[in-house]
Amino acid sequence: MSAIRQRVAQLSRQARAARPTGVLKNTRSYASSHGHDHHEHAHNVAEPLGSAFYITVGTVAASIFVYSISRPSEDGQPSAIHKWFEKISDYGNEWETKNHLMTAALQQAAHDKHLLYHAERSKHYELTYPEVFTQGSPHNVPAGHYINIDKVIAHYKQQHLDEEARKAKRLAAASQ
Repeated sequence: MSAIRQRVAQLSRQARAARPTGVLKNTRSYASSHGHDHHEHAHNVAEPLGSAFYITVGTVAASIFVYSISRPSEDGQPSAIHKWFEKISDYGNEWETKNHLMTAALQQAAHDKHLLYHAERSKHYELTYPEVFTQGSPHNVPAGHYINIDKVIAHYKQQHLDEEARKAKRLAAASQ
């Protein structure tokens, strides 16, 4: 650290020695007189009011206007701003109602789907035509491999006749 101090002290001595004694440092003057004795008059400049003035006046006027239309009318009717805010809040409630109904419908659909997938199924299938027993290729069938379905055909013919009789009886009763 002492080496740095010594170097600074040496530089300051050299700077003092380089300047002649008794000579003041030249100072620069920024005066604009240029050696004239008369004074020039300042120019007449018309300055505009500026944007801050207009913003302030506009804000005050807008505040008065908003205050006047926010007050209820003489007969107690709500103001236009109040009605506007109610309309905006009702718009949100309308969407809330729609979303609630949609959610309930989706939950009911999921419940119904669950019931359909996991419900006990009937093991009984009503056969409506006799050919269902002989569904298969009629070619290359060894003898005796087709079942005799005459009893099944008789059963379904009788069921068909009973159904037709019931329909005829119902039509006769309805026409009287």
